[in-house]
Amino acid sequence: MSETFEQVGLVARRSVRRTLRQPALITPTVVFPLLLLAINASGLGSATKIPGFPASSYLDFAITVCFMQGALFSAITAGTELATDIQTGFLNRLQLTPLRRVAILVGQLAGATTLALMGAVIYLIVGLIAGVEIESGVGGALLLLVYAVFIAVAFSGIGALMGARTGSPEAVQGVFPLMFALFFLSSMSMPRDLIAIDWFRTVATWNPTSYLIEGLRSLVITGWDGTALWRGAVVGVAVLVLSFWAASRALATRMART
Repeated sequence: MSETFEQVGLVARRSVRRTLRQPALITPTVVFPLLLLAINASGLGSATKIPGFPASSYLDFAITVCFMQGALFSAITAGTELATDIQTGFLNRLQLTPLRRVAILVGQLAGATTLALMGAVIYLIVGLIAGVEIESGVGGALLLLVYAVFIAVAFSGIGALMGARTGSPEAVQGVFPLMFALFFLSSMSMPRDLIAIDWFRTVATWNPTSYLIEGLRSLVITGWDGTALWRGAVVGVAVLVLSFWAASRALATRMART
């Protein structure tokens, strides 16, 4: 077991260094979610006047979307980095070493996880400066960061799956619009009970992304909402387990072919 942890650490250090040396990965993760937040907060502010809207400030309502988008960027980063290693033959060279498959998979995600943590801290700081009030207090703010990183790790499993199956960074990046569309078909912009269009409300209800967003959002606008938190946690664990299992199988198949 200690040997496995040591192997994970070796791969993880390489992953973190490689990620931090690429501003092209860091800048979009930080800038794009905050830019979209500013646009939505200014353009959709009147939504708070709708009877039953859960927040008096749309900024409070929308801030958690940044954390979800940061998780999405982490998934793309994880998948792209793994696909690059496959494409360049680095994975083939790793097979000549005693490294275990789990060490390769988990270690490769360290860079994406670090990126997600950096982004989450920046989103929280910018949000607080802009006037966001976190109803769950300091403890809730810390849990918000943990929750955001947890979701990013779960999404990174999806990115690793795509990277292992395709072996192409371009193919992984091509999945980004599809995953982003999944966000818009959720409760990202409006609470599910206030969505007037029936089919949209139904899709948002069945969309697991809604429960991840609502778990994060509850810490900001509600406080300690146990129902929202456990629903989000269950969905996150399900995504984490299924994505890592599928990514491990895909990586095993990829390594067996080479």
